[in-house]
Amino acid sequence: MYKVKLMNKISSVGLDYFNEDYEYGETLENEDAILLRSASLHEYEFTKNVKAIARAGAGVNNIPVEKCSEKGIVVFNTPGANANAVKELVLCALFLSSRKIVESIEWANTLKDDENVGKTAEKGKSNFVGPEIEGKKLGVIGLGAIGVLVANAANKLGMEVYGYDPFMSVNSAWALSKHVRQAKDMDEIFKTCDYITVHVPSTKDTKGMLNKEKFALMKDGARLLNFARGDLVVNEDLLEAVESGKLSKYITDFASQELIGKDNIIVLPHLGASTPESEDNCAKMAVQELKDFLENGNIKNSVNFPAVNQPRESKVRLCITNKNMPNILARISKLFADHNLNIENMVNRSRGDYAYTLIDTNDDVRLDIIERIEAAEGIINVRVIK
Repeated sequence: MYKVKLMNKISSVGLDYFNEDYEYGETLENEDAILLRSASLHEYEFTKNVKAIARAGAGVNNIPVEKCSEKGIVVFNTPGANANAVKELVLCALFLSSRKIVESIEWANTLKDDENVGKTAEKGKSNFVGPEIEGKKLGVIGLGAIGVLVANAANKLGMEVYGYDPFMSVNSAWALSKHVRQAKDMDEIFKTCDYITVHVPSTKDTKGMLNKEKFALMKDGARLLNFARGDLVVNEDLLEAVESGKLSKYITDFASQELIGKDNIIVLPHLGASTPESEDNCAKMAVQELKDFLENGNIKNSVNFPAVNQPRESKVRLCITNKNMPNILARISKLFADHNLNIENMVNRSRGDYAYTLIDTNDDVRLDIIERIEAAEGIINVRVIK
């Protein structure tokens, strides 16, 4: 029986993928895995039994990833599961940034007691004139699952779309419309585009990437959309750009005290993935990732360990997490040979400072042999699946 602790309310559509071999709930102790959405684990004390964490969403800022890596805990996310939901909200933001829709609604609500509301509204509409997006240039920075969908949809709406992503995957390249123009760098997008939307993760290299220097490169009156992460933008510099008119509008899905209530800034309460379809998709993917890992040792969509997928064809499987160091595989193989154990299949992958190995055998691997592997230099943990 596997125990999965829920740190948030998780869609029942996803939880239904657990079978009778699983127990899940919010009050479980000594859990094998953790399933969550937005709950923070930075102060959470992981027991030795925790093998994996799955976030039903793309970002993992609420999870202490490096701490998990050191303990051999595999952290999963669900890239692409909420992509359509975010894409639709970004398209909405494109229109909100152009047509002063929010401002006009707020003004119209003030006319409730006006006996001549029809005439007053008609007279006041000239204060809310805004351009159409057709024929305008949109720059998409980050062409992952969301960025590709946004770029393709904007192209169909008649925009001239420029994309930039030096790390674009093969799958994204296949999915991207041939009509999307490739920008040679971000500066080309800043200098060229009327609208800019950002879809990159928050890393040490991307935090604060939208700052005074970059705002200065943008076209006067450009419109900026941020549905990726709040800390990509230096808010102090952003406010100066908006107040000076360099940016005519900024729309973000990440609330910040200094941005709320400012003219030409629209702050949404992180609505990107807030659709029932998105929550269902994320939950299903997260549960499937956990099950394949717990039952078979396979890793897909981990943010801290490499992807490894090996079909089960033997009686026993060893799942080994270790530091990415020389000679570890050689020492393990020698240990097997010294005890007349036959390795049917072995797959090893590394990612940065860490590595992951699956070893399949039809021989019984005694506990003392497992303990010797665990005690070897660089080994973090060993799990046996039968």
